[in-house]
Amino acid sequence: MSRALDRRTFLKAVLAGAGGAALGSLGGPLAATAARRPGPRGPKVVIVRFGGGVRRREVIDPEHGYAPFLLHELAPRGTLFRNVEISSEPGIDTSHGQGTLNVLIGRYAHYEDVRGEALGDRFEAVHPTLFEYLRRSRDVAAHEAILVNHEDRIDEEFYAFSSHPGYGVAWRGGVLSLYRFKCHLLRRQLREGRFEGDELARKQRELAKLEALDHRDPNRDGQGPGIEAFWERWRAHYGESGLVNPRGDRLLTELAIRALRELRPRLVMINYNDPDYVHWGNPAHYTRGIAVIDEGLRRLVAAVEADPFYRDDTVFAVVPDCGREDNRFMTVPFQHHFNSRSSREIFALLFGPGIARGRVVDHRVEQIAVTPTLGHVLGIRTPHCDAPVLEEAIA
Repeated sequence: MSRALDRRTFLKAVLAGAGGAALGSLGGPLAATAARRPGPRGPKVVIVRFGGGVRRREVIDPEHGYAPFLLHELAPRGTLFRNVEISSEPGIDTSHGQGTLNVLIGRYAHYEDVRGEALGDRFEAVHPTLFEYLRRSRDVAAHEAILVNHEDRIDEEFYAFSSHPGYGVAWRGGVLSLYRFKCHLLRRQLREGRFEGDELARKQRELAKLEALDHRDPNRDGQGPGIEAFWERWRAHYGESGLVNPRGDRLLTELAIRALRELRPRLVMINYNDPDYVHWGNPAHYTRGIAVIDEGLRRLVAAVEADPFYRDDTVFAVVPDCGREDNRFMTVPFQHHFNSRSSREIFALLFGPGIARGRVVDHRVEQIAVTPTLGHVLGIRTPHCDAPVLEEAIA
């Protein structure tokens, strides 16, 4: 039964991938590419989206920062780029989804909601993501290239693949989030026959609505045995209520640490987001969110250093999705939606094997340069990136 399910899932992924007509059957170019992929080599990579939009001032400024672990313990171990910017070209917006895609695909683009909603944030990458580059060039399973996503950013669930011909869904990365757990849990409960009558119909509609969010790959059979087993262990530990497990960015840290231990991924991206709660009007939501991410970083680094599989073989890249504004005339002077200069001013920190230690770079570099740099670290080509490798970081 499991072999049949795996084959069906694989066939569906192949046929759903972008450029399916060109790929044809399993004997086509995709199968040939899969057959000749070499095994994984090179360091593992952990990308920390220091997200929700943060300014340099509250993170890397020694006088005003709320991230002491990053600034005082991690920065001396690697290369700190203090003057990273997001392009100010027309159409390049400063927000969470756009900034995340900048880092994942290594080029800027103007994005519009794929559903045509005026204020929608459901974007689709048209160039390959780092997940696809890795999986297409190395024998790396989907559960070994993981995106860990925030419960309030379901639109960002689908950044683990693009619509680029030759890449696409067939080479997507796996995703860990409460949205994915809810799908897993509902499928499990329906299989067990827990519901009847009107409740059964309601639960079926709820699952169909969740699955329909992914218009390219609804994944109705789950995310493969590795991740499905991960969710079973999660359920056994935290139960089904959702009232026991951590929430917000603390949840992301817990998911990521468990993924490192149980799934052994070679590439992880963690999309932290708590600082964005400042939009509710309390500046403390912003500064506290930064502190929560800093604590998450401390736990992630400790987990890597305690594990022989990752110790001395993992490169971290810490980079925000966007900055924030500093308009003192606004009720909450921590916005980012108006593409102002400070919304484009961020930073980046790289540390780990092969990265220069104790180096500070003050000249301007582009956010999208992080992607080819990580491709260099992973030993893979990233031909569609639109920026050079950050040579200053290479030891």
